[in-house]
This record gives sequence, C-alpha cells and structure tokens, in this order.
Amino acid sequence: MIFLFRLFRRLITFALLLVIVIPGYFAYSIWNEGHRAHPIKSDAIVVLGAAQFNGVPSDVLQARINRAGEVYHEGLAPRIITVGGNAKGDNFTEGSTSRRSLITSGIAKSVISSIPIGRDTLSSTIAYVNFLRAHKYRSIIIVTDPYHCYRAEAEAKDLGLRASCAPTLIGPASLKSAGWRYIARETGAYLAYKSVGQFGIHLTDQIKK
Repeated sequence: MIFLFRLFRRLITFALLLVIVIPGYFAYSIWNEGHRAHPIKSDAIVVLGAAQFNGVPSDVLQARINRAGEVYHEGLAPRIITVGGNAKGDNFTEGSTSRRSLITSGIAKSVISSIPIGRDTLSSTIAYVNFLRAHKYRSIIIVTDPYHCYRAEAEAKDLGLRASCAPTLIGPASLKSAGWRYIARETGAYLAYKSVGQFGIHLTDQIKK
C-alpha cells in the first residue's frame, strides 16, 4: 500500500513537472526566435494576414506589409505572396488588402500574388503551400510578428518548405510593444498545433498527394 502511494505521488509530481517544463520550454523558444529570426534569401516572400477594415490594413497588418516591402527591396526574394481571407460580410480579404497596399507603395503588380484564403495561421499555411508547390517554389520568407515566427515557420517546415522569418520591426506586435501575453497565447497555440493541428495538416497533405 505504501509502495502504491509513493508511486502515485511520483506520477503526480512528474505530471506537474511536465505541465510546467514543456510550456516553459516552448515559451522560451518562441521568445528566442522572436529576437533572433532573420530572413534568408528565398524563392518568395509570404505576408501573413491580419485584421483589415474595408480594405484598410490594421496597424498590425500594415507593419507586416511595410516589412515585406523592405525585404523585397533588399533583393531577398523576387516574388511576394499575400495571404488571408475575410470575415462574413467583408468586401475585402486580408490578402487583397495587403496586395493593394504593396502596389500603392510602388511594387509592381506582376510580382505580387494574392491568396484570399485563411482565417488562422494553419489554414493560411495550407493555402499558400499549395500555391507555392504548384509554382515550384521551395523556400520562403514569412513576414509576421516576432513572437509569431516560431509557429509560422514550424507549420511551413512541416509541409516541406524551407522557411525563415522576417519579423516586423515596428507596430503594436513588435518586440517593443508585444509582451508576455503574446508569448503565452503563442505557446498555447503552438502546443495545440503540435497535439492536434499537426495531425490534421499531415492528413490534408496525404489526401492532396
């Protein structure tokens, strides 16, 4: 009886350690990637969507658009892919809003493609990966918020792309403005992806093959 009690207590202690250690490890990984991420020369730039208001980018989305333009002008990739769907009743998608803003900034229409799909990171990733595969692109620079880089890169890599990240440098989701709440949210989202979403992404990939 005493042995069973000690065994039970050890199992509970181990479970509690896992609950603390695993999220802590990934929270640190998300923080670290947010501070260390940098773009590597690739086939295309992917601008992940964020909120837009009747074709006007939110501050978060505008920061991503601006960063994508900087990366493009640095010559790190010859094409830009904007991605993101719309909410019910919206006249514009996140992808089309990003594309229009990039064109307005002076980037040629011919180098920008818009994918009007995706209301979350995973659905957006599946959508742009299918597009990139169809066009034989194998490497990408993902433009998003610093603390979003870790999960965004992981999802792209899990579908076979070589991915780096160009985090935004200004705006409400930049390193200067985003805090531990963003990291906590991303930690939960990443763990949910690895436990449930990754199964779905590989199942979808196998079906398409």
